[in-house]
Amino acid sequence: MSDDSLQIFADEAEDLLGVAEQALLNLDDLDNEADTLEGINDLFRTFHTIKGAAGLFGLDSIVDFTHIVESVLGKVREGVLSVDDDMVSLFLLSRDHLNNLVENGLSDADGMSDELKLVDAELVDKLNAYLGVPATTQTAAESKNSVECVDNENWFISLRFGPNALRNGMDPASFIGYLSNIGDINNIRLIDDALPRWRDFDPENCYLGFEIELIAPDTDKDTIEEVFEFVQDDCKISILPPHSQIDSYIRMIEELDEEDMRIGDILVACGAITSNEKDDVLNYQDHLADKVTADSNQKVPPLGKVAVEQHVVEQEVVDAALKKQGELKQQRVNTQQTIRVNALKLENLVDLVGELVIGSANSELNARRLGDADLNEAMENLLRLVEEVRDTALGLRMVQIGETFNRYKRVVREVSRDTGKDIDLKINGAETELDKTLIEKIGDPLMHLVRNAIDHGIESPEQRVGTGKPVKGTVSLDAFHDSGSIVIQIKDDGGGLAKDKIISKALEKGLIQENQQLSDQEVFRLIFEAGFSTADQVSNLSGRGVGMDVVRRNIESLRGHIEIESEEGKGTTISIRLPLTLAIIDGFQVRVGDAQYIVPLDMVDECIELNESLRGGDEQANYVNLRGEILPFMHLSELFGSNRVIDEKHRDNIVVVQFAGKKAGFVVDELLGEHQTVIKPLGKVFQHLKGISGATILGSGEVAMIIDIPEMVNRVVSSGQKQSGVAKAIH
Repeated sequence: MSDDSLQIFADEAEDLLGVAEQALLNLDDLDNEADTLEGINDLFRTFHTIKGAAGLFGLDSIVDFTHIVESVLGKVREGVLSVDDDMVSLFLLSRDHLNNLVENGLSDADGMSDELKLVDAELVDKLNAYLGVPATTQTAAESKNSVECVDNENWFISLRFGPNALRNGMDPASFIGYLSNIGDINNIRLIDDALPRWRDFDPENCYLGFEIELIAPDTDKDTIEEVFEFVQDDCKISILPPHSQIDSYIRMIEELDEEDMRIGDILVACGAITSNEKDDVLNYQDHLADKVTADSNQKVPPLGKVAVEQHVVEQEVVDAALKKQGELKQQRVNTQQTIRVNALKLENLVDLVGELVIGSANSELNARRLGDADLNEAMENLLRLVEEVRDTALGLRMVQIGETFNRYKRVVREVSRDTGKDIDLKINGAETELDKTLIEKIGDPLMHLVRNAIDHGIESPEQRVGTGKPVKGTVSLDAFHDSGSIVIQIKDDGGGLAKDKIISKALEKGLIQENQQLSDQEVFRLIFEAGFSTADQVSNLSGRGVGMDVVRRNIESLRGHIEIESEEGKGTTISIRLPLTLAIIDGFQVRVGDAQYIVPLDMVDECIELNESLRGGDEQANYVNLRGEILPFMHLSELFGSNRVIDEKHRDNIVVVQFAGKKAGFVVDELLGEHQTVIKPLGKVFQHLKGISGATILGSGEVAMIIDIPEMVNRVVSSGQKQSGVAKAIH
């Protein structure tokens, strides 16, 4: 197998292990037998699929380990074992170990490392304990035998010889005697129902039938049928397998390759019926179809139903075959709807689309200069298509955040057990889509915040009871879109942040000055300072003051912002606001002096002219009355030091933007309209530039800066509040 094939196996295994983890985490109500069994079935299928694929690559360590896990799961499915929390935890550990085994197989390592072997042995011992196998002594092969052995139930063979059997030289006794070569006949009963009255008796006719119970645990249906191969035309045969064999058939059906098969073929492939039996059932079905044609009110029964009525196969086996067929159909539908694409190819595609956007902007600029009406019309159509291509390309990278949220179910489960707290995780907005790159980078910060919410936020059960709260705490993960951004919130109904404690700690560390006036937000943001912690005790989860500063840096590196709302005794909400994408956005182009800037269009509320009536006669004011609402504003030329040429025709314009429920205005010299903006990262020299979040290349080849609206809004609002406060005090 090629490396590419092995990588495909690893990718599929990763997906399946994700499904397995989700199935385990959904086992939160073990008293619900139906849901538990469904979860166990899902788990069995995922492990079995991985085992089958691993076998193709000769990854024996994976095959052996998954086989033992399957054995335990098989016992659960048979009702021999019951699922409890310890077993779920063992399956989760087994899932993790399997993930490590897959990585080990992918690394082309020469066998397992000592550490991996140790974990493998420990887990195998624990799994074998459920199978009643002494620890450390059982091999995978032995385990397989122990699971696949059948109970001492017997085959039942029903024979009805036709009237010409003797006439054609067939001796029923010889065939029955030959059965002794494949097993022991435990019981045989003569059926003489076909014997006619004496006057109608023909000595050359055969009127015999037999019901035979055969002990042959190691044989199969085909072997038994072969005994009667030469008498098939003169004999009706029904072979019923031992009851325990039915489970084997069902397992074999589940293990069949993912091929498009009819019900009859599935039953033959698993050995539940033979090819001859299938042909007989089909012939009988045709016979029924002929009768149905005459009476249009009836329908031809499906093959499975006919086979059961003919006592060829058990209903449970047919049900398993129908389920397998349904799964294959659904799988085909899913396959037709999705295709796996290398992430690097998608990134390359988005980069190329970015270049296409810049190139089309350049073409549009040149077309305008030429003033050719036909060319301008063609350019408009081209730009519309480019915009659709851009949206489609960016949409390819959008994935739902629900999968990331679901990972934290396990974190909550494990941390809850470690801390002795009973915590419920609620997820809202799982279908919210976000750029794949952002999803990958937001995972660790979210993990840290969720662990902090459990460890620091949620109180102990005793404390919650003492304060009149439910014993079970709640941590919520919410995601939604707002003003061109995605907002992720981590909420808990715990004790909230103690402002006095934070201020005291900040004074102790010299982060603030005595008597310094701080808003609630400014106080809460102190917890993001490096080394800051108010925890009384350091646990293995948190409390060292390491992590929250990293969380803030990671969020800000994604052009995101983080805010905290907290009420002591009631809980805390941490809101992370992120851009929808890091690649291409719809921008609004403005000119200030000689420079051009881009404002993210999603954040632009409106544009208004800054005239005398709006100013209210105060030339120095940095706020205006916008339809009864105080709107603080700032001159971008003052902020960026642009040289302006103000003549008689000059008019100031305010671009009103909105972010996180706050409004602010930026005074610019000229409004240039919408612009598809390909975001280019700033170099290391400009990384700490305030008010600028990136750059883009215009159609003319010039570089325009992208304004960091969240940063600027906070700055303008803060400045405006101070001046409006002063103005109110004066008046």
